[in-house]
Amino acid sequence: MNRLLWRQIAGLGGAVAIVSIAMALGTRSGNTLPVPTPTGLVMKESPYSVEETEQRFISILEERGLTVFTTVDHAQNAAGADLTLPPTRVVIFGNPKLGTPLMQCAQSIAIDLPQKMLIWENENGEVTVAYNDPRYLGGRHQLGSCGNEGIQQIARALDTFSNNAVSP
Repeated sequence: MNRLLWRQIAGLGGAVAIVSIAMALGTRSGNTLPVPTPTGLVMKESPYSVEETEQRFISILEERGLTVFTTVDHAQNAAGADLTLPPTRVVIFGNPKLGTPLMQCAQSIAIDLPQKMLIWENENGEVTVAYNDPRYLGGRHQLGSCGNEGIQQIARALDTFSNNAVSP
């Protein structure tokens, strides 16, 4: 999509326009990627604990040669401030061979890179993973056709990695 169209979409506001565009981007090439929520997040339930889901995900990333920068343990940080928070972790990872071309299209996307995977446990003990849908980020940063191939490749990879991490 070109920048003018994204500006028109942005002018529409609202979740319906965002979801409609994400659906169109995901299905135009026969892609079966999940559609992000209006906030641009893809969420999946995990049958594993936060710790096990995190380790499974990190193992997958390392097997594929991606860089794992760090994990932020928000529950541990909360405990250090005498506060409580259920297990909540963010794995920060990336691949400069895919991220750099996107930044060459629009440097503003660097605010959303490297990629992050949030893994948390809710009050019922259910574990969820969430990540920013690259297609949503492409629109947010008005990449247009410049980064479309990379965006689709990253979206497919994140879908595969997250599915493998949460699959029994």
